[in-house]
Amino acid sequence: MKDNGFDYMNVIPLVDVMLVLLTIVLMTSTFVARGAIPVQLPKASRQQDRTSLKTVTITIDKSGAVYLESVPVTLAAIATQLKPLPRDTTVMVKVDRAITVQRCVDIFDLLAVTGFTKVALQTERGR
Repeated sequence: MKDNGFDYMNVIPLVDVMLVLLTIVLMTSTFVARGAIPVQLPKASRQQDRTSLKTVTITIDKSGAVYLESVPVTLAAIATQLKPLPRDTTVMVKVDRAITVQRCVDIFDLLAVTGFTKVALQTERGR
C-alpha cells in the first residue's frame, strides 16, 4: 500500500488552546497588577527612589480603616506589631487622598514615638 502524506494540518484545536492560555494569563495579570486594598494616592511633582529592601506598608483606605501589610489593625496594634522590627526599617505609608490630615498625622506620630526614622508617604506622579 501507498502511504499518503498530510495535505494540510488542522490548527483549530491549537488556536483554541492558545486562546484559553491567553485568557488565563490576562486574568491573572489583572489580579497581580492591583493591590489588595484600593487606595487613590495623592499626587507629587517627583518620585523618590526606594533604596531599602525591607519595607513595611501601612495603608489607610477611603473609609479610614488602617491596615498593616494588608491586615486590618488598630493604632495600638501597629505599635505592638512593629516593636520587634529594627528601627532602620523603612515604613511606607499609603493614604487615600480623601482621608483627613489628622488620621495621617496619628500614624506618623505613632511611628515617631516608636522610633522609626525611615518613613515615606507613597504618592503618584502628578502632572
